[in-house]
Amino acid sequence: MAGVVGSLSSPVYGPLNYRETSRSRFRASASPTRRATTAEGEGGSSLSSSPSSSSSISFSPPPGFTPPQPKPFSVRSDRFFDILGASLALLFRLGTGAFTLGYSTSFISESEITSNEYSLTIAGLKLRESSKLGPRPVKPIEIYEFESCPFCRKVREIISILDLDVLFFPCPKNGPNFRPKVLLMGGKQQFPYMVDPNTGVSMYESDDIIKYLVNKYGDGTVPLMLSLGLLTTLTEGFAMIGRMGKGSSYRPSRLPPSPLELWAYEPSPFCKIVREVLVELELPHLLHSVARGSPKRQLLLNKVGHFQVPYLEDPNTGVNMFESADIVDYLMATYALSK
Repeated sequence: MAGVVGSLSSPVYGPLNYRETSRSRFRASASPTRRATTAEGEGGSSLSSSPSSSSSISFSPPPGFTPPQPKPFSVRSDRFFDILGASLALLFRLGTGAFTLGYSTSFISESEITSNEYSLTIAGLKLRESSKLGPRPVKPIEIYEFESCPFCRKVREIISILDLDVLFFPCPKNGPNFRPKVLLMGGKQQFPYMVDPNTGVSMYESDDIIKYLVNKYGDGTVPLMLSLGLLTTLTEGFAMIGRMGKGSSYRPSRLPPSPLELWAYEPSPFCKIVREVLVELELPHLLHSVARGSPKRQLLLNKVGHFQVPYLEDPNTGVNMFESADIVDYLMATYALSK
């Protein structure tokens, strides 16, 4: 069992109709509605609804906003206990999701590597990391879930291991947008819920989702720490103790026309506090998973000249930024509605 069943009873902000464009961005149209009425197709498809009004909402960075410079391995003082609490997951889950499938390393001399190639430096030697990944999906997997759910965390860990890009539709408690959509698509509000637009497959149940993903995009083997049944579920729950339910309940927010993009990976405590706010604000986001061994680490280095996560790209405002604490402040200032 991976969640609870609920009913559609509150007004729904008109379902977002995300579509992939030639620029590989996902665009959306949204309009306030009284309630969603029917589901059309499976994940990524639109939901029919009865429009009551429509409005054009523009988004811009907070006044005077300047993206901060990246500061590796630093914790802002007011976020120290947040990072500490999020770090407990590393202990309980033994770093599951920190390394990609088939992760391996090799030491090489500095002369064997170019200045713009991603690597680690240890005692004057360069550490080159690699992986052996399975087939790559053409379109991002779509997953409806929320941060503080242990069953959802299991799926996020396999996403890191398989190095998949995923379009997340956050479903915090009392969230008015995507929880009702899951009910209409699958018949119950249970999480996680996965849709693979590459195959048309959709399903509930975290263990079934994990088996599907490793068979389709991995080597067919479920990692040990995700195959221990009740013990896996218990340790997933213990991993969240330090965050005291963060990332579970909805905060009133404005939905953007395009999903945000986040470069991150599941076990990172710095990425964790950003994901919590994305979920609470119910902000759809395309996650570029970059666990150790991911070739996308090189892609991010090529893109911005520096590798550090989390890294946020917001196509709605044009803001691109590092630094988890500042990203949290930016998201709240840009998308949260005062009560």
